Amino acid sequence: MEILIIVIYLLLSTGGLILIKLGANSVSLGINQGIFNCSISLTSILGLICYIGSFLIFTFVLVKKFDLTYLMPIVTGISQIVVILAGVFVFKEHISRYGIIGIISVILGIVLMNIK
Repeated sequence: MEILIIVIYLLLSTGGLILIKLGANSVSLGINQGIFNCSISLTSILGLICYIGSFLIFTFVLVKKFDLTYLMPIVTGISQIVVILAGVFVFKEHISRYGIIGIISVILGIVLMNIK
């Protein structure tokens, strides 16, 4: 059950970031004649909802169930890798040789931390 909660957290967190970036081009904030104007796309709103959901799950569920020394490296490492892969495949961003070495280092670190 704990693994399922971690997976849901990771999906909401990374999915939220991806949706926010997808909708970022249509977001506008400003003040016009003393009136605050805000225009946010539906994609960005869904991303914010996902990201807030991930924050709530992390704060009120995961922090209670796991040691932070175990939880933080694993979820941050996995989410960083997923976001990098989304950048490459969804947004067509370039990843350098050093980025690939970094990803491999993160994966090795997660594996090493979980050896009992």
